Amino acid sequence: MTTYAEFARFYDQIMGDRGPDIERIRGYIRRFRPSAATLLELGCGTGALLADLGKDLAVTGVDRSPQMLARAAINAEGARLVQADMTSFALNTRFDVVICVFDTLNHLARWESWVALFDRVHEHLADDGIFAFDVNTTGRMRGLWQSPDFAEDFGPHTVLMDISPAGGDLSLWRVRIFERLDGDLFRLHQETIPELAVPLTRIRAALEPNFEILEETGLGGGAASDASARAFFACRRRQ
Repeated sequence: MTTYAEFARFYDQIMGDRGPDIERIRGYIRRFRPSAATLLELGCGTGALLADLGKDLAVTGVDRSPQMLARAAINAEGARLVQADMTSFALNTRFDVVICVFDTLNHLARWESWVALFDRVHEHLADDGIFAFDVNTTGRMRGLWQSPDFAEDFGPHTVLMDISPAGGDLSLWRVRIFERLDGDLFRLHQETIPELAVPLTRIRAALEPNFEILEETGLGGGAASDASARAFFACRRRQ
């Protein structure tokens, strides 16, 4: 799994507004766990979600990237931040809500790692606690293999991204950031990011022993399928 060593400094500028992700999580909490007081984010990155969710909840973030956590310490000052692998951490406490969003799960390149993360979530959730996550689907990732390279300016800098198959349902994102230094002088930052797409039936089967799926939707709010751009899950921990 990538550590975003090169990407961290530019991540928030490139990804833009996280408002829809925050509102989706707040909606799950209102409907399924209105009494929630604590929240854990796995793969918290730069802390953009924790900064907002921390206004109402005691929040903790886990990420393996020291560069991303350094940004999170600035963005989400009140959050507890832990540098750890999200498939093998142990915090010795339980939370009302655990989230893993913005296709962070896809960054685990082996299916066994997904299962390990689900086990860690079950261990760290309070009784009847809520687990919310989203994934890029197999259909989306295969479609991106055929898409032209993505290029966009952000501020004075430019990002280029392309995605290619890497065997089975594994994909590789190649990210190149051209940081403008002065005039036509640039510094190149490069990162290769793996993403594994998994059929939704396999995800549901892995969740079933320990979680009740409360809601599963596609990007537009309708039913999720392997052809959806993304799939969003809200689950409740089984006893």
